[in-house]
Amino acid sequence: MEDIKHISSIQNALVKRVVLLKEKSRERKKTGLFVLEGQRELNLAVKGNYRIENIFYCEPLVGQTALDLLSDIDSSILISVSTEVYKKMAHRDSTEGIVALAKAKNHDLSQLKIKNKNPLILVAEAPEKPGNIGALLRTADAANLDAVFIANPKTDLYNPNIIRSSVGCVFSRNIVMADTGTIISFFKENNIKIYCAALSASLPYTEVDLTEPAAIVVGTEHSGLSNEWLSNSFQNIIIPMEGQIDSMNVSVSAAILIFEAKRQRRKF
Repeated sequence: MEDIKHISSIQNALVKRVVLLKEKSRERKKTGLFVLEGQRELNLAVKGNYRIENIFYCEPLVGQTALDLLSDIDSSILISVSTEVYKKMAHRDSTEGIVALAKAKNHDLSQLKIKNKNPLILVAEAPEKPGNIGALLRTADAANLDAVFIANPKTDLYNPNIIRSSVGCVFSRNIVMADTGTIISFFKENNIKIYCAALSASLPYTEVDLTEPAAIVVGTEHSGLSNEWLSNSFQNIIIPMEGQIDSMNVSVSAAILIFEAKRQRRKF
């Protein structure tokens, strides 16, 4: 990798830009750019056809595998940085000396393409905690879901904590961000049955047929699902609780329901 630009000052304008994008959601929305860290995350972003604007690497911190990855990338977007600069730009320490600047994708419903004629979809209504969103995306990736819908989004999808907690799965999934009414209309138009995780008027999840086109909808642990979802549900489903509480973490609940649907579908 010859003729690579090098940055050694934390006062460099490009370094300041990365820090601003890392810290400010408003700046990410205004520019359409975001910051990602780590070899795995970069790999997934490249495979997901994200446009990479710049890759910053700290040679004392990158391993041979990362160097091999960088050797296949257009050198014009590579920038070597000092350890001090890397620590200024990085959100966490264990990112293998790689930070990248990338262009966000459009997650409007109009961009969605589903090839599977019997899709299985996860819907999360108004999730706020980046850790929960990241965990939901990891579950969606593990189950190879056809799409993830975030209804009435309250959190920037390219928040560094979402990218971190999803371990890059934010780049590997079909993700739609839209209001609840638009999503419900889409499901009805495409004959996708809505199954709401709810406490009332529900059947145990193991007693419900999830083998047809289905959207599993989960809400927040604090307030559950809105009436708009519940009134349009084909069937409410519940995970029976045998302890003292009546709910679980939303990502755990979603995983149980999704993999039950996968189990049922393997029978046919």
